[in-house]
Amino acid sequence: MASQSRPTAELQRAAEFRTALRRFLRRTKVVTDDSGLTPERYDLLLMIAATEGEVRLTDLCRLLELRQTAVSELVKRAVEAGLVVKDPSPDDRRAVSLRLSRDGDRRLMRAFRALGEDRDELVATFAAANRQLRRTS
Repeated sequence: MASQSRPTAELQRAAEFRTALRRFLRRTKVVTDDSGLTPERYDLLLMIAATEGEVRLTDLCRLLELRQTAVSELVKRAVEAGLVVKDPSPDDRRAVSLRLSRDGDRRLMRAFRALGEDRDELVATFAAANRQLRRTS
């Protein structure tokens, strides 16, 4: 590929965004460790809390972009760790709804608050890259 046809500015913006994303993920690991969670459990608790009500396994599969077997195992371990509570669904006897335990909520919010500036930085990086891409399009 000739260097003249290479979209260098776009590649640089993509690299900057990927670097910011990796930095955010690394920081998430540190923060979740400090909160007694794994990044995967943090994501699970976040998705359950964000639904503000009944959430089912199929919803979590879609939200987490994971297969049902992976989400089932993640939920099972979170229940065993006392972070998530399963309640029978009032609408379907075969289904359960999930909610955070008091400890799960406490740990989630500790990590969530600690990542506030990091989220803001990632959003700002994404917004800047988006603005630059729109200018060149």
